[in-house]
Amino acid sequence: MLWRIFSQVAKQQQTISLSGGRQDTKALYAFHETIINMLRPTLKEGVNSIIIASPPKANFSQDFLSHIKAHHSWLIQGKNKAVISQITGSAITPSQLAVLTSEPQFKQLIEETANKETENLVEILEKRLNTSENLVLFSLQEAENFILSQQPVGKPQPEYLLLTDDYLAGSRQKGRLHRLMQVAQNKKIKMRVISAESNAGKRLTQLGGIVCLAKNG
Repeated sequence: MLWRIFSQVAKQQQTISLSGGRQDTKALYAFHETIINMLRPTLKEGVNSIIIASPPKANFSQDFLSHIKAHHSWLIQGKNKAVISQITGSAITPSQLAVLTSEPQFKQLIEETANKETENLVEILEKRLNTSENLVLFSLQEAENFILSQQPVGKPQPEYLLLTDDYLAGSRQKGRLHRLMQVAQNKKIKMRVISAESNAGKRLTQLGGIVCLAKNG
C-alpha cells in the first residue's frame, strides 16, 4: 500500500499485490520493481522522503532496501537522492495508518527524515553556488522572471524553488509569491517551504529567504 502523507491528511495512492510467495525470487523482484515504478512520478515531483513500514519480525522493508541498493542505487546516491527510513508497524488500512502516524516514534522519524532531506537540498545549493554558471537566483523578482517566462531549449531551466516559512509568513507581496508558487507547481518545479530554524533554513535566510535553483538544460 502506497500512501502520500501531508501535514494534515494521508491519501492512498496505489495498492500493489505480490503475485506468488516471497520465496519466489522472480515474483519478489517484479513486486519490488512495480513499487519503484509507482514511486517514480512522485519522486519526479521532488518528494524525496520515503518511510517503509513493515510488521514486527518481518523483513519486508529490509528486502526492499536490498533491492534498491542492488538495482536502483540512483535512489540513494547523487544530487536527488531520497531519504529512506524504516518503521515497525502496519499501514494497510486507513485506521492502521492513523494509529501508526499518531505514534511519537513516527513523528520523530518524520522530523529526522525532513531534516536529512533539507540537508541534501543545501548540498545542492552549495554546489550550484560554487559553479561559474548563474544557477542560483536570490530574489522574488529574479525567481519570477526566470520561472514565469519560457526558457530556451539548451539554456538553464528552473529546478527548485526554496523559501523559508518566515519568508512566506512575512512577505508583503503574498499575492505575487503565491502566484509564483502556483506556477512553479504547475510547471513541475520542485518546491520546498523550509523551517527557518533548521540549518537549511538559516542558510536560506542568509541568502534572503528565497532562492531558485536552475539546472543546465
